[in-house]
Amino acid sequence: MDFKKCLYICTIQIGQYNNITMIEFKLDSTTGMPFYRQIIDQIKFGIASGNLKIGEQLPTVRSLAVDLKVNLNTVAKAYKELEIQNVLETQQGTGTFIFKTDIQVSEKEKNNKLKEICTQFSTIALSYGFTIDNIIDELKKQKI
Repeated sequence: MDFKKCLYICTIQIGQYNNITMIEFKLDSTTGMPFYRQIIDQIKFGIASGNLKIGEQLPTVRSLAVDLKVNLNTVAKAYKELEIQNVLETQQGTGTFIFKTDIQVSEKEKNNKLKEICTQFSTIALSYGFTIDNIIDELKKQKI
């Protein structure tokens, strides 16, 4: 893959607060991808990358919906789909937890996600008048 045309942007940040995993989801209305699908992808990529571990607690449906300013059903749909896939487990009155961590993201899926990220990023950067060389120079300076 040509480094000059690609950029990886982290979409979730993980932190601990009172033994509850706090995830900052980033939803993008310009992609055309439904928000529930973006939530699912971010959780799966978090697990596949090792940032989310088995037993870690996710935000409640209500709190995540409020934080993201989306309908409760959007978050509930994402969580429910991941429960059906046995990725998450919801314990009544306790919360929703990572249940399975052996998720493998296929190379095709990873490449598609990277292509999507690169397209979005380059569109924005180029609209501000930056060149690909400007972008590469800045990326080389980053300590990621």
